[in-house]
Amino acid sequence: MTFIRDVAEGVHVITRAHTNMFLVEDAGRLLVVDAGLPAFWPEIGAALDELGASPSDVEGVLLTHAHFDHVGCARRMRTEWRVPVWVHAADRFLALHPYSYRHERSRFGYPLTHPGGLPFLLRMAADGALTVHGVDSAPLPLPDGILREAALVETPGHTDGHVAIHLPSRDVVFSGDALVTLDPYNGRTGPQIVAGAATADSGQALASLSALRETGATSVLPGHGGPWRRGVDSAVSEAVRRGVD
Repeated sequence: MTFIRDVAEGVHVITRAHTNMFLVEDAGRLLVVDAGLPAFWPEIGAALDELGASPSDVEGVLLTHAHFDHVGCARRMRTEWRVPVWVHAADRFLALHPYSYRHERSRFGYPLTHPGGLPFLLRMAADGALTVHGVDSAPLPLPDGILREAALVETPGHTDGHVAIHLPSRDVVFSGDALVTLDPYNGRTGPQIVAGAATADSGQALASLSALRETGATSVLPGHGGPWRRGVDSAVSEAVRRGVD
């Protein structure tokens, strides 16, 4: 596990199994962006302690999408912390059933043809990727007063209800899995969309990159892989160049 403070202004990241969860500070409160895997749970408590915060300071959980590796601690946060979990309406069923997602290629055959992803997938499995419980969620947008500057950017393709989150004053966009800098399904690094083994519609995912580009953000914080600091425009251009895997 790694915990890095201030990857952007007031934004902190917890990383396990090459999967990112973010804690966003706003007016003395915290918003969790994505909920990682079950093994994140003790790390979240440690991160809150380091920030001098507690679960009572958390407003809720905002999911960029509802795949199992972004929902892992959401149910526990909802029940133990009594906080809401928000997701786009098109992903609410998936949040309840996080393994029932559409994908273009076989989830089981793909690692055989792309063995570079096996170490990443095995690490995710060790961190609870196969034991995620679904969560009842509330639909977006966020209620008034919660992360007031957030602009939700609809970026369907990876899932039907995928969203990115743009914070203009902090010049950062959370891209979720609409654009990653590491694809755990094939082990490849650099800006790209996620492989068809975990993407519902790769053509739509590529088309959605134009909405990410329009944010003009300097920093891109993806769901997998490290931050991209060279501007969203260059990240999108590279992802388009790479195309579909």
